[in-house]
Amino acid sequence: MNNEREKFSQRLAQAMQDAGYEPRPVVLFRLFNSKYRGRSVSFQTTSRWLGGMGIPAQDKLLVIAQLLGVEPHALRFGSTGKGRVAESRPAWPAMSGKDRQTIDALLKLPPKRRALVAELVEALSESD
Repeated sequence: MNNEREKFSQRLAQAMQDAGYEPRPVVLFRLFNSKYRGRSVSFQTTSRWLGGMGIPAQDKLLVIAQLLGVEPHALRFGSTGKGRVAESRPAWPAMSGKDRQTIDALLKLPPKRRALVAELVEALSESD
């Protein structure tokens, strides 16, 4: 097994766990193909990614990183923590990938619908 591929598969499995997904090829297969707008990938492809036998192309890596809520560069190469120039990201509480997808969907809503969702959340939080 190629060391670079093995390290990628470990980072991918960890990112899946951190996002609340079981790091199994079938889970990644379903998750990825539900979001990717290009030609779908096979179960064997996701198995190769998690098994340390392959690394996805950049367009696929970007989708995986977005689904799991991680930086594409960190997923592909690991985070060295040095030599990187970027804006700092606001701190978010730990949340699953599904929660992140829900928030992304909320942010895409028109303002009136977002206000309606905010009222609903407020009403539900007051009932506790």
